[in-house]
Amino acid sequence: MLWARALWVGTWMLPLTLVIAAAGVWASSQVEKRFGEKDPQYVVIDEVSGQHLTYVLALALGSWKYLLLGFILFRVFDIWKPFPARQAESLPGGWGIMADDWIAGIYAAIGLWLARAAGL
Repeated sequence: MLWARALWVGTWMLPLTLVIAAAGVWASSQVEKRFGEKDPQYVVIDEVSGQHLTYVLALALGSWKYLLLGFILFRVFDIWKPFPARQAESLPGGWGIMADDWIAGIYAAIGLWLARAAGL
């Protein structure tokens, strides 16, 4: 069953994740230049990209419990910003806007893997 998820993720979800990430870096850079704000709150593509990365890395497809737990874990890590997420915000342009959410997504995916390993 896990191999089927991995195949689905590798074929469809991973390329989509990369497209969202690239579009996010470009779009958030444009917004930052246009409005002169560092990481404006009305830019949400970074949240979308980080949340998507959580599910892709954890192969958490189909189970509403894993989707909910992934959402909660992502929000916790996005707000908390453990190392190196806070430092990633200092990257230039869209990279700084997006990178902290990618790191939160990685931490959340690890949390989902741990939850799965613990039988939750």
